[in-house]
Amino acid sequence: MAAHSVQLAFDGSGLDGSLFTTVTDFARDTRWLNTPLELWTNAGLGVFAVLMVIGWWNARRRDTSAMTLALAAPVAVVAAFAVAEVVKKVVGEVRPCHSLPRDYFVDVCPAPTDYAFPSGHSTTAFATVAALWLLDRRLSAVAAVFALFEGFTRVYLGDHYPHDVLGAAVLAVPVAHLAGRILGRIAVPFVARLRTGALAPLLTAGPTGAHAAS
Repeated sequence: MAAHSVQLAFDGSGLDGSLFTTVTDFARDTRWLNTPLELWTNAGLGVFAVLMVIGWWNARRRDTSAMTLALAAPVAVVAAFAVAEVVKKVVGEVRPCHSLPRDYFVDVCPAPTDYAFPSGHSTTAFATVAALWLLDRRLSAVAAVFALFEGFTRVYLGDHYPHDVLGAAVLAVPVAHLAGRILGRIAVPFVARLRTGALAPLLTAGPTGAHAAS
């Protein structure tokens, strides 16, 4: 039954399977790097959370519009991830380990129904880049560097084809950007009220923040 499911699903190896194999051959030749990157690929997602926290912390000293964008950032990332999950089910691309079983894989091969396109990790990473771009372009630039590295690790470990990572970026950036812009506008009055209420210590930084909130 599992094999039949694989046959029915989309095989993406014909798009950039050779490039995928080149990267996984590199992984085979750098086995000393396998474990560090395997640990990083999941733990590294915490970097994007930290960057959004930094954005929120800095926004406490800025006006209400900035704070609204800071609070909207994680929501925008979740929105992009949700859209990616829908696309993943619709496309139904099987993981490379099912299509190219002779290649080298660091990670264990998941079930056939755990589809590959687009990469969820990369979606989170690039969505953070887009959401932070609206708030703080320096933080966004830092996030972009980590997002590119995150995407590389997904291919290096054998979890995704390069086009899975590219597709995640193409999907995540506009969705997160649009979600952030919409929330950054419609939620300003709500955030303004929060900055003068019980949550003021979390959303403002002393007299400067209080003045900006007013």
